[in-house]
Amino acid sequence: MNIKEVRKAARENLNNSCKVCPVCNGVACAGQVPGMGGKGSGDAFKVNIDALNKYKLNMRVIHDAKNPETSIELFGKKLDIPVFAAPVSGTTLNMGGKFTEEEYISWVIDGCLNAGIYPMVGDTAVDSFLITNLEALKKADGQGIVFIKPWENENVIKKIKMAEEAGAFAVGMDIDACGLITLALHGKPVMPKTVEDIKELVNSTKLPFILKGIMTVDEALLAVEAGVDAIVVSNHGGRVLDQTPGVADVLEDISKAVKGKVTILADGGVRTGVDVLKFIALGADAVLIGRPFVTASFGGQSEGVRTYIEELKGELKSAMVLTGCKDVKNIDGRVLFRK
Repeated sequence: MNIKEVRKAARENLNNSCKVCPVCNGVACAGQVPGMGGKGSGDAFKVNIDALNKYKLNMRVIHDAKNPETSIELFGKKLDIPVFAAPVSGTTLNMGGKFTEEEYISWVIDGCLNAGIYPMVGDTAVDSFLITNLEALKKADGQGIVFIKPWENENVIKKIKMAEEAGAFAVGMDIDACGLITLALHGKPVMPKTVEDIKELVNSTKLPFILKGIMTVDEALLAVEAGVDAIVVSNHGGRVLDQTPGVADVLEDISKAVKGKVTILADGGVRTGVDVLKFIALGADAVLIGRPFVTASFGGQSEGVRTYIEELKGELKSAMVLTGCKDVKNIDGRVLFRK
């Protein structure tokens, strides 16, 4: 199976909920929430792609980086490349409904683990989906990370305990989902959190705690104050607030402010291994990729996911050779072209 075959099958299986465009840039699906698009004008999705594309790379070929090391270690786990499959859920609401949540998440989990990276599974307005996701993760010996929506803290802590029982090696909260329309449609009580609220959640578990949805330096500093182990610089794929900047627009400043104080993950518009390299150069320790894993799983099940990851590996390794980076730690701002 090759990536073209995966994309062709996905276009059919997603039942028009995703057009599987040549470039996944949010133009064709603008405003389709529920669905795969960005909220309102769709600009916050589109700007993630544009912000990444603005950065160009310095090609360097006089060096000894002949066989770059693409692997990293995070949260006590080795990843073949600095990539996680982002927590994307909601097959019925967002992905055309042809496959069940259990089928979809099982393919993502299996494909990721077979290709040497780890999946993140998520929480949705449909309560049974988290249970399905946790059951699938438990079957894989808990080899993944669980993200929970910003419900009332009592409910979040209850779900953290469920994640612990499933064997997850880290937990997190996508705090920006406090404005997600699909939750509002189901009357779910999601809400923003204070520093004290977040501290309570961090202290409720011995697992690493990740806060997803940070887009400003001041909130990155507040996350550090709250004691989280990692942040995800993310605008939720442009699905919660129209007219935000792109993740690549804010990542470097956030990294400068909190690098070394907290693990920095970034999520928004990553499609290729070259995009991965750019985010690492801007200060991320690793990246999350969302929508392309939906396409890969709907187009080729576990094999489709593995095929996509192998493509990312090849692209990243080639980009590292051509920018003179021996390993991931060697990727920094010098690879980015600046006038």
